[in-house]
Amino acid sequence: MNETDVIIIGGGTGGYGTALRAAALGLRVVLAERGLIGGTCLHRGCIPSKAMLHAAELVDGIAEARERWGVRASVDAVDWAALTATRDDIVARNHQGVEGHLTQAGVQVVRGTARLTGPHAVRIEGAGEPSGEFTARRGIVLATGSRPRLLPGLTPDGRRVVTSDDALFAPGLPRSVLVLGGGAIGVEYASLHRSMGAEVTLVEAADRLLPLEDAEVSRHLARGLKKRGIAVRTGSTLVDTELLEDGIRATLRTPRGEPVVVEAERLLVAVGRVPVTDGLDLAAAGLATDGRGYVPPADWSRLETAVPGIHVVGDLLPPPSLGLAHASFAEALLVAETLAGIPSPPVDYATVPRVTYSAPQTASVGLTEDQARAGGRAVVVNTMPLTATAKGMVHGKGGMVKVVAAVDGAGGDRGLPCSNEVESLGKTGEVLGVHLVGPHVSEMIAESQLIVGWDAEPSDVARHLHAHPTLSEAVGEAFLTLAGRGLHQH
Repeated sequence: MNETDVIIIGGGTGGYGTALRAAALGLRVVLAERGLIGGTCLHRGCIPSKAMLHAAELVDGIAEARERWGVRASVDAVDWAALTATRDDIVARNHQGVEGHLTQAGVQVVRGTARLTGPHAVRIEGAGEPSGEFTARRGIVLATGSRPRLLPGLTPDGRRVVTSDDALFAPGLPRSVLVLGGGAIGVEYASLHRSMGAEVTLVEAADRLLPLEDAEVSRHLARGLKKRGIAVRTGSTLVDTELLEDGIRATLRTPRGEPVVVEAERLLVAVGRVPVTDGLDLAAAGLATDGRGYVPPADWSRLETAVPGIHVVGDLLPPPSLGLAHASFAEALLVAETLAGIPSPPVDYATVPRVTYSAPQTASVGLTEDQARAGGRAVVVNTMPLTATAKGMVHGKGGMVKVVAAVDGAGGDRGLPCSNEVESLGKTGEVLGVHLVGPHVSEMIAESQLIVGWDAEPSDVARHLHAHPTLSEAVGEAFLTLAGRGLHQH
């Protein structure tokens, strides 16, 4: 029997994040992982996909240089082997870095498959040494992550039908792709393949892309993708698929109920992810999943389950957890500090930024306009085009900043575009949400996270300057206008 302070099952962002923080607080930590440390994010998701999207941005930049700036350049071909080698090198170096951090922190990594044998005990079996039975004095952390959701009767083969886990590793660049799912993952993969020259059809069952984001964000995104030549089909569902020798034939049903047939070399299924609890033997510890497969916490302020001492982080958590790597890091800090017996603030999911790394990008934090209104808030809404700034004109790719703020002392529920109307209703209250669409907005959302998280008001933000000329000036100008001090927006 091996005794330690904390046992963590799963070495993805939530798992290794918990391990590093717990070890830094002086706890003895055992981390069980049956695959590669870093999990989906590092090896199949966030990192390799963003490496590929950066390459896609370079390809798009060459086209822009030629068509808009008079630079006589062209892309002769994409060397897929060289591109993927660079991607894999980035992943490998990140992997080595995480492994090094764990070693330096004194975390005991045990390679193997772990299952619960009681509320304080775990059995680890596999190639790792030492293996066997482990008990935890402080607690157990479940961090086994998620896998792509599959559709009945549609089995991925890694070539004609792929999921987000294996799309990056399918052979070569397809000439055409049908992407099923218009959430962040589907949109990113549709954008990537279009940049690389593929004909892309993007299908979403809801009435708009990114259905959880602000409706205006969805409209701007769809407009930008269509402008790039992506066929966007919202309100459409997959009815049937037929595997061909060199691709697939899919039948879609449009919002009007009409059938549409689409042929493509590859079908990429991106219809969400499901928690992984296979083999954990939750029942042995007195736990069970909910109806959706999640392991719900009994106490969100500690992310502790109904079994004292067993905590959950990452994709095993149901909403309001977001299934995002950076949310997992926040959950890791909370759980590690809780296990160490020190105060730790609960995760404020409303202030976790959400980013889609397509072209155009989207980034948001806080409430959408519809969510704020549905909550009974009187709101003021201001939208600022990125092209209203000099740097936005330089980029020439459109986009916008949208701010949703509360209106203190206002009667009714109105959305107002101009500062003089805001003043007529009373004092503009705290900022409830900020929503961005356009180039590089993933790098612009950080200040908005602070604005929303600190309950700042437009007048608070208006006191601070934004460098000129930058895209972020549009954010500053949007708040200046709401504070009644707008220079370029009236």
